[in-house]
Amino acid sequence: MVQIRELFTSIGALFTNLFEHPDWHNIVDVAILAVLIYNIIKLVLHTRSNSLFKGIAMVLVMAWLSNVLRFSAVSWLLNQVISMGLLVIVILFQPEFRRGLDQLGRSKLMRKVFGSSGKTPEEQVERPVTEIIRAMNDMARKKIGALIVIERQTGLGDVIETGTRVDAEISAPLIENIFEPNTPLHDGAMILRNRRINAAACILPLSEDPTISRDLGTRHRAAIGITETTDAVSLIVSEETGIISMAREGRLTRHLDARSLNILLTELFTPERNMYSWLGTLRREEREDEA
Repeated sequence: MVQIRELFTSIGALFTNLFEHPDWHNIVDVAILAVLIYNIIKLVLHTRSNSLFKGIAMVLVMAWLSNVLRFSAVSWLLNQVISMGLLVIVILFQPEFRRGLDQLGRSKLMRKVFGSSGKTPEEQVERPVTEIIRAMNDMARKKIGALIVIERQTGLGDVIETGTRVDAEISAPLIENIFEPNTPLHDGAMILRNRRINAAACILPLSEDPTISRDLGTRHRAAIGITETTDAVSLIVSEETGIISMAREGRLTRHLDARSLNILLTELFTPERNMYSWLGTLRREEREDEA
């Protein structure tokens, strides 16, 4: 109880000093305290510790009232319960404190100060590439139609607004689940932005190119159409044949395998590399295979 009283006394003195002697030190001090209190309340508000937090607050209120009303027996009992003060609170809320420190360590500020995520640029590219290839191959084997659009320099905000926001890390199970037939988001295109799944079930403009084969359906025409007006790259899995294709600059390249997908996606997800060198690499490897 002594520690709790000292804590409230210190907080009261801080606010009193702020109004009596206002300067930037006191203002910053109070602002930091307010942010800490807000985040602590936010941390426990929607967790299982919510009821526990309310219980502790009730005990403190009862202890204060017992002192004011001079209920000696009740006051003594409550003082014994909370005599350990802040130490008991730390023990009771240990999971919440750990989660809070973990969130603080993964915040944008900490990533800027201590580095992004501990992963090299190659590792940051390798995982989404691997997940997309795995999903594309699985859907091709099962003949599940899919359309994935990778945003580049031209923003696709107007297209994203036509679909459903997802904002999730790229993972093969999530991609396959989204395109699973008869699910709410399987129709339309998935938009990838900044190596994340930004939206799904988006509506794309259809290509009006009369030279496109009539064997290609709406999914392929939509994939080509978005690349005619933007610098985006589209990946398609045919629902009829399971063939994996790629649309870029209004042109369609079919029969992509895991190796060609790896080259393409690595180039797209690595901005500092030449975006147009992948095609030359593919042709060079094809010539080596033929030889």
